Amino acid sequence: MANLEARKDKRSAALSSVIAAIGLTTFKLIIGLLTNSLGILAEAAHSGLDLVAAGMTYFAVRVSDKPADKEHPFGHGKIENLSALFETVLLLATSGWIIYEAIQRLFFVSVTVQASIWSFIVMGTSIVIDYTRSRILYRAARKYKSQALEADALHFSTDIWSSSVVILGLIGLTIARYVPGLDWMHKADAISALIVAVIVIYISGQLGWRTISALLDTAPRGLADQVEKVAASVPGVVNAHAIRIRPSGAHTFIDMHITMDGNCTLNEAHAATEVIEAAIHAIVSPADITVHVEPVVKPPHSPSH
Repeated sequence: MANLEARKDKRSAALSSVIAAIGLTTFKLIIGLLTNSLGILAEAAHSGLDLVAAGMTYFAVRVSDKPADKEHPFGHGKIENLSALFETVLLLATSGWIIYEAIQRLFFVSVTVQASIWSFIVMGTSIVIDYTRSRILYRAARKYKSQALEADALHFSTDIWSSSVVILGLIGLTIARYVPGLDWMHKADAISALIVAVIVIYISGQLGWRTISALLDTAPRGLADQVEKVAASVPGVVNAHAIRIRPSGAHTFIDMHITMDGNCTLNEAHAATEVIEAAIHAIVSPADITVHVEPVVKPPHSPSH
């Protein structure tokens, strides 16, 4: 029942992002074309990629919830990491286009931008929607440890900052229109677009690094030491070693070896593994834990003289 509720919550959060992205992309594109604002068009392109990413996230969340099978013994959690990597590539490509267009407008091409009231309305609406969506997505991502939802939330929270930058650019254009001697502020729109691109590249770099680490099965920092300490503290356990940790979506797979007195009973050894698994679950969950028990190797008796 709990798993069913989790799946419904994750899918609902992902689907709401798709709907929000459709509305924002359409609104920004129309206003950007009407006003000829590169800042707003850059935001429309950003939201368009958010739409593609949100769709990919929704697909990834649905697939990642499928149970493990013979072809995927560790489950389908990696699809979430792959989805986040796909989002990163899209964002970096868009940033490259924005930078190119901004440089063209700053140094080579003269373009007139109209900072109408609709420009401010669309960006203000964007900030309100992005704030609401990011809170919902972050809450679901933390609750269910979903990297795909976290990536989607990161997109929407980034949009808040980039939309704010675009508004500053539009304000600069408005000031230049009415205040003599501030003609340079006509370039504020292109400059704001450059700042948007830099923000997107920075956030994408962080997301990409975490995604690649997950795809390469990089264990969370310090988790192996925690697992070893917990296992070694269980009564009857001499030491813990050969610890291997593999994250896959929301799940973490852990296998390890422990040594115990070779004279202990099978029931005692099994009881120790149960205590270890419960202690590790308190640190990381959900987790699939396998504990292999080995007898202590005692040195051979030296011959008596």
